[in-house]
Amino acid sequence: MRDAVTSLIKNYDRTGRYLDRDALDQLKSYFSTGTVRVQAAAVINSNAAALVKQAGSDLFSQVPELIRPGGYAYTTRRYAACLRDMDYYLRYASYALVAGDMDVLDERVLQGLRETYNSLNVPVGPTVAGIGILKDLVAEQVAAAGLPTGDYLEQPFDHLIRELGEQDI
Repeated sequence: MRDAVTSLIKNYDRTGRYLDRDALDQLKSYFSTGTVRVQAAAVINSNAAALVKQAGSDLFSQVPELIRPGGYAYTTRRYAACLRDMDYYLRYASYALVAGDMDVLDERVLQGLRETYNSLNVPVGPTVAGIGILKDLVAEQVAAAGLPTGDYLEQPFDHLIRELGEQDI
């Protein structure tokens, strides 16, 4: 797992270049938002169970066929697996938030996820919708804690949504 600094240096090292103005601006941005990213992660950590529970409730309210007989979250085992996965996405999004880099999502979450879901005949669309709900709930919690929201906070969730990319539910 890398952070924004490690990734930046690796890219410049690979091409044998010194850090230029763009690199230094990226580093300044990373360090200037460091405290708020850590504080936002603390808000997520302290509210993780409630966030996942609310996201699941909202998702199943929006797409009730998921929990009806024959739905992908029907049965206690499947319902619990759905909430477990949402917790997994939230946890890794918080890691990416602190790192300021999406590599952890690519390496630990997204690599092979679509193939796994397809092999299990699990549609990706509800997962994407659930991540979107988590994103909105996290933004509400972070704002309620008096912290700024915006791109830094949305980026991990947007990355997951974009990379999974299926919107059909």
